[in-house]
Amino acid sequence: MGEKNIFDGVEDTLYIPLSARIYASEKFPKFFYDDKALSLNAHMPAGSIDKNSSEYFYMASVCRQKTIDEKIRKFLSVNSKSNVVFLGAGLETAYHRIHDYHANFYQVDLPEVMEIRKRLLGNGENEKLISGDMFSLDWVKEIDTTLPTLVSVAGVYQYFDETKIVDMIRKMKVIFPKGELVFDATNSKGLKLANKYVKKTGNANAQMYFSVDNPQSFAKITGTKLLEVDGFFQGALKDCDGLKLITKVYMYFADRWKRTLILHLKFN
Repeated sequence: MGEKNIFDGVEDTLYIPLSARIYASEKFPKFFYDDKALSLNAHMPAGSIDKNSSEYFYMASVCRQKTIDEKIRKFLSVNSKSNVVFLGAGLETAYHRIHDYHANFYQVDLPEVMEIRKRLLGNGENEKLISGDMFSLDWVKEIDTTLPTLVSVAGVYQYFDETKIVDMIRKMKVIFPKGELVFDATNSKGLKLANKYVKKTGNANAQMYFSVDNPQSFAKITGTKLLEVDGFFQGALKDCDGLKLITKVYMYFADRWKRTLILHLKFN
């Protein structure tokens, strides 16, 4: 197999977070390091994403996942026998970064994506790959729902209508009596900026729709308890020496204006 052929047939939208993790691991390894992502670097195709991406958007993707990683580790520290479910998993490599062999990890995405994931990332010892539509909730049949369960949805909800997301969360609340949900969101102004970026990378059809301006109100309409709301960038601003000035400015105001958020909800 040729060096570049490993990614044949992979959608551009799957590259964006993977490219970001490679970028941060090379430039800011003390802040974020992903050896699994780096192992794919030599095979990454050259294309419009790298040419049109900015450091800020790379770091937004990385800081989002780093914050979610920390929440997963905290959850596992008090729930060793538990489930961690990644919905819309794509080529996310959090399983490899977290290195926890006591919990059950589940990766859920559409069949064509899961075939790519299995080819590129393999299947870990305590990791199960599930093909299907995450909104159908058929994937829960593969999971012991009585165990404490943390569901992670990163970089996915933005592409769907709020009513569909609210309905899904309400259903998961019933299914997982010991469940929690972590997901990222932008506010309405941040959503406009994100849509401009995605179009710039050549994905004009990857329109985003969902935003959260008031996390407390969103928790109320889903019938969940809001545990935490976090910005993305405080750690990066403190620990990443060598960031471009424009990146720092964007990071600072994104947190200050709450344009990028991580919401942590408890189902019951």
